[in-house]
Amino acid sequence: MAEMMTTQAGDAGAFARFDLSRVPTPCFVVDSAAVERNLKILADVSERSGAHVLAALKAFSMYELAPLVRRYLGGTCASGVHEARLGREEYGGEVATFCAGYKAADMDEIVALSDHVIFNSPAQKARFAEQCRAGGVSVGLRINPEHSEGEIAKYDPCAPCSRLGTPVSQLAPEVLEGVDGLHMHTLCEQGFEPLKRTWEAVKPKIAPYFGQLKWLNFGGGHHITRADYDREALIAFLKEIRAETGLELYLEPGEAVALDAGILVGEILDLPVNSMPLAITDISATCHMPDVIEAPYRPALLGEAEAGHTYRLGGPSCLAGDVIGDYTWSEPLGVGQRFAFLDQAHYSMVKTNTFNGVPLPTIALWNSDTDELKIVKTFGYEDFKERLS
Repeated sequence: MAEMMTTQAGDAGAFARFDLSRVPTPCFVVDSAAVERNLKILADVSERSGAHVLAALKAFSMYELAPLVRRYLGGTCASGVHEARLGREEYGGEVATFCAGYKAADMDEIVALSDHVIFNSPAQKARFAEQCRAGGVSVGLRINPEHSEGEIAKYDPCAPCSRLGTPVSQLAPEVLEGVDGLHMHTLCEQGFEPLKRTWEAVKPKIAPYFGQLKWLNFGGGHHITRADYDREALIAFLKEIRAETGLELYLEPGEAVALDAGILVGEILDLPVNSMPLAITDISATCHMPDVIEAPYRPALLGEAEAGHTYRLGGPSCLAGDVIGDYTWSEPLGVGQRFAFLDQAHYSMVKTNTFNGVPLPTIALWNSDTDELKIVKTFGYEDFKERLS
């Protein structure tokens, strides 16, 4: 049986009182007030610890909220030329770009857009570092601490044979020649203790190089805005490292920016029966929540009952595996009934696709404090057609 990630979604919060009939389906609804609460927490961590906090666009890049993000955070981290451009044009502040493999044709633009360019291997660093330095860009190297804290092996950057980061056992003076900073991204939806253990494992191996470095980047995967995260310990940890090493520190939260800040609203299309009650919905795991299949994980349902009527939910596509999971309602479902999955602002939104011609979800912005609702983006046939040839 495949390993299953456990969703870290909190309770429904303000979405418990959101009228699902106010939006078309499928639809992502993002609560700007919830995003701002998360940003205030991250800004507080940054101010009190002295660390730079950058928003990871790979997890949440709803640029409608870029002015809000810009108000609280120091910039963005990007995973390639397109995210770097989005970060520079819409968000401002610092742009730190990492890619597992850069193309030579993209490097002029990446250098022009970025403040830090982080390389995955010594070979890529050797190939492009001089171009970065000529453009006034700080050069970084991603390392693999060779210390695993990941819940799921295929999502663990430190798993054996990982393609991400240079193993710390391969570091040498010549590897770090011309490197301004080290980057490590080793966590996924985790609290403070895994970060502390990772640092304790990797610190002795990189300490000899502290004198030649300018910064350390602890990447993402930190669930800093989750209620049970030990933020006081994180702040003390960051202050201690800054005092001990004299280096600038960076954090790159992605999910933490949009944690518990969005739902995906759907509608029941049909209710067939095949050994058990089934429900066909206009939400597709394959097209709208691919992590349900890739991770895999079971998204939390708004208002799920502990007992009652259980259905196996699946999408409208022709893929047999387009199954979301089994969910329970206190009353039988009806065709046309609305429902919603919690905590879908991060990753789900950025990973949507149009396989089978399944329509992309509308994107709506709601303010739970004022109840203002705005439809930000709708998608149609042209969005499907124009990505093809």
